[in-house]
Amino acid sequence: MEYGLIGEHLPHSFSKIIHEKIGSYTGRPYPYELKELGLEEVGSFLEAADFKGINVTIPYKQTVIPYLDGISDQARQIGAVNTIVNRDGKLYGYNTDYYGMRDLLLRNSIDPSGKKVLILGTGGTSRTAHAVVSDLGAAQIFKVSRTRKEEGTVTYEEALESHTDAQIIINTTPCGMFPAIDGCPLDPGHFPDLCGLIDAVYNPLRTTLVLEAQKRGIPAQGGLYMLVVQAVYASELFMDKKIDSGVAGRIFQEILNSRRNIVLTGMSMSGKTTLGTVLAQKLGRRMEDTDAMIVRQEQREITSIFAEDGEPYFRDAESAVIRQLASENGLIISTGGGAVLRRENVDALKKNGYIVFLDRPLSQILPADDRPLANTKEKVAALLEKRYPIYRAVCDGSIYNDGSPEEGAEKILALLQV
Repeated sequence: MEYGLIGEHLPHSFSKIIHEKIGSYTGRPYPYELKELGLEEVGSFLEAADFKGINVTIPYKQTVIPYLDGISDQARQIGAVNTIVNRDGKLYGYNTDYYGMRDLLLRNSIDPSGKKVLILGTGGTSRTAHAVVSDLGAAQIFKVSRTRKEEGTVTYEEALESHTDAQIIINTTPCGMFPAIDGCPLDPGHFPDLCGLIDAVYNPLRTTLVLEAQKRGIPAQGGLYMLVVQAVYASELFMDKKIDSGVAGRIFQEILNSRRNIVLTGMSMSGKTTLGTVLAQKLGRRMEDTDAMIVRQEQREITSIFAEDGEPYFRDAESAVIRQLASENGLIISTGGGAVLRRENVDALKKNGYIVFLDRPLSQILPADDRPLANTKEKVAALLEKRYPIYRAVCDGSIYNDGSPEEGAEKILALLQV
């Protein structure tokens, strides 16, 4: 292996994708591999030194240190290494996560200066976060763990009892990471002074923790940008070459666009499926219609489901389909008109998706015989009046869909910067 990533479980890592994009921007592409190692294999791998440069992820950011010939002052201060460069058989360790975390905070205008910060977790990324917020002038910093492991660490119970005045929270634990995406280490609602939240988890793109903060209007962001930035700094060390400052932002947007689901919401007959099909063709993506999936699974039409089992049964089937689709990436998802009435559906769709409300004029929303709740003009008008505020409240963005499907698709591409 020339370049790559070592860690314990890597099937869902984005690192290979990111480094390949960095290579294409610099004109110096290099092969990048993912290599899973057991704890007992790490030492022999490093002693063989059969690589030019590697990144290190959970749980080996501290394990690798005794095998290195040199370590940067910053990595030594943090006590964790995520980048190793082989120079003539000598291994040198660095911590580029520092720059990723720092730039993630700055990009989202989350300023720790003079503030109280809680860092969830005590591992290598926690140490990095501590160094960053300390350098940025945090007034108080507490690590939070299930057990009090070291000085400056409090338990979650103590955090909820004595530190609810925290202003910034940074999660460095794997809680909420795929596949256990419903996990949430704590409730941001318990911290009334909270003005910024960062989650190092990047899969899903928005964890439950991030979503709960965003619901309250608190600036919050997941860890994808941090991952991209640290990879760019690592590549500079690999290639001994400065990389243009705009590369990280461009790669972040590209990966975000490719991984993020585009979720279309709005009234029945507002053009979601038609517009979604056009988007799928333009972007080369798979399009899924939640109503069509339910019909396939139930092997009966929606009118029959409503007549035979009622709306609650249909809504449960709809939620199950949404949970299935929401865990995937890069889809176009057309939802039923009532899908966003359940908060659990909205939360699931937002984890890996951007919800777009198709705001279509009432005059252009025609009744449909196969839609039990919208099969007359009167029902359509009443539903739109009831649901419109909900569509507006839960969407990430909206378009006025009064033109052709082509025009609507172009509006969405512009909205998402795709």
